Amino acid sequence: MRRFHILACALIAAALTVPAAPSFAQIGGGGGPGGRGQKDTSEDDAAKKKKDEEWAGPTALDLPGSKNAGPCPFVKVLYDAGRYVEFKDGKEASGSVGYTGEIQKLASGCTYKGTDPIHIEVEVLFAFGRGPQATSPTKDYRYWIAVTDRNQAVLAKEYFDIKATFPQGEDRVLMTDRINDISIPRATNVVSGGNFEVLVGFDVTPEMADFNRLGKRFRVNAGAPAQTASNP
Repeated sequence: MRRFHILACALIAAALTVPAAPSFAQIGGGGGPGGRGQKDTSEDDAAKKKKDEEWAGPTALDLPGSKNAGPCPFVKVLYDAGRYVEFKDGKEASGSVGYTGEIQKLASGCTYKGTDPIHIEVEVLFAFGRGPQATSPTKDYRYWIAVTDRNQAVLAKEYFDIKATFPQGEDRVLMTDRINDISIPRATNVVSGGNFEVLVGFDVTPEMADFNRLGKRFRVNAGAPAQTASNP
């Protein structure tokens, strides 16, 4: 069972007074873009709308227990770290692709009552791929889960490893990983899950984060060599 605990109770108490944050917190992975001006441009709005459409909210996990004291934290993929694409020698071309990964879907649920901590479970569906520069049938990927308050302050962040094994002749594999115990202490019984966000992303390089941020895409198995048809 994978566990993830937050012990920073003093930081949790501060969540009672923080204002709501923008939808896309810029943390982890390769880091987010620099600060913006107070006025949003139409281009920024269009980019945000595109991200919202691509990264829909998670489905709900049915967790046992009584009715919660409030809403669950919002669980989402950090856009800049939602995909993992390796390029040999840094060349962005399909023939240079090594291994790829994409977080395709999230499912989550939570339980809490009284002054109990918020207990969250998250299930992550990954799609992994091998390109022409991949040299092994296995690949170790690393991803992270972070808990933030609504002011984007990171309260806790933990890394997890997952090994993808590609069967012979296959260049794509789907895998699911489940984190069973994300525990967020609550300073008082009026602190609800709505004060927090849970973000998920790959451990990416700054170059990978830029690639994602600009909306560039390759298929999960981008650049995989085409199979030669056999003669009858």
